[in-house]
Amino acid sequence: MSENKKNTPIELFTILQKEKLTPTTTTLVIYAPDIAAKVKAGQFLIIKTHETSERFPLTFSNWDKKNGTITIFFRENGFSTIELGQLKVGEKIQNIAGPLGNPSEIHKHGTAVMVCGGLGAAAVYPIAREVKKAGNKVITILSARNKDLIILEKEMENISDKVIYSTNDGSKGYKGLACDVLKELINKKEQIDVVFVIGPPGMMMATAEITREAGIKTIASLNPIMVDGMGMCGACRVTVDGQTKFACVDGPEFDAHKIDFKELIQRLTCYVSEEKQVTHEGGHCQCHNH
Repeated sequence: MSENKKNTPIELFTILQKEKLTPTTTTLVIYAPDIAAKVKAGQFLIIKTHETSERFPLTFSNWDKKNGTITIFFRENGFSTIELGQLKVGEKIQNIAGPLGNPSEIHKHGTAVMVCGGLGAAAVYPIAREVKKAGNKVITILSARNKDLIILEKEMENISDKVIYSTNDGSKGYKGLACDVLKELINKKEQIDVVFVIGPPGMMMATAEITREAGIKTIASLNPIMVDGMGMCGACRVTVDGQTKFACVDGPEFDAHKIDFKELIQRLTCYVSEEKQVTHEGGHCQCHNH
């Protein structure tokens, strides 16, 4: 426990700051000193909002070892994320497990392109920051459906040599997808030594196909269905280079050219109808009833 200016103890996993970035996107700063002391770029955490809530993964977007805080971004598009979004500053999250997963492998690559799709920018940000610190040139492609959904603009501009914006509707920057921007850079003979991509699986798959043709090393961070986050449940299994891997302990980052994205997309859509039913009816995850 820490203390604030009024010498009142701060309880573990207390929400210290909350900000609504868009109607459905929220960022929280949470007091978690033990986690903040150990986390590295590319790792993730698993949150359980209340005693009867389900566990679900989120990626670290930032952390402050001195103040003992971690920062997360999430989109309120399902029952559990809506439930998390209802918490107020001063309230506690039931439990946070982390840091989990393997950190990003940061090297002196040369020129690194960070391809961010929507909320993926929150996960890319700490990786891009460390890639820049390692002495690389950083080109960031920030994309979203429209300009109002783009996040972390100033932060990305501060750590990138160049930021290129793209929106599906053309409301900011290039009209089109992030992978279209990447393809244009490649066609213009831009020097690119490595690509990091995080976003919707379809976008990551398209990016991998583009870089495969160009022979550019590409790293994708996966966020499949996940329960325990420690390699025991097997829910997060993905096929990489023909072998079964668990994203939680073997990843979350993998060689994008070796990932079976079609299988990943199929598994991610397994429970869409159930998720919609729970969200609309205000129900709870049924796993707690067994």
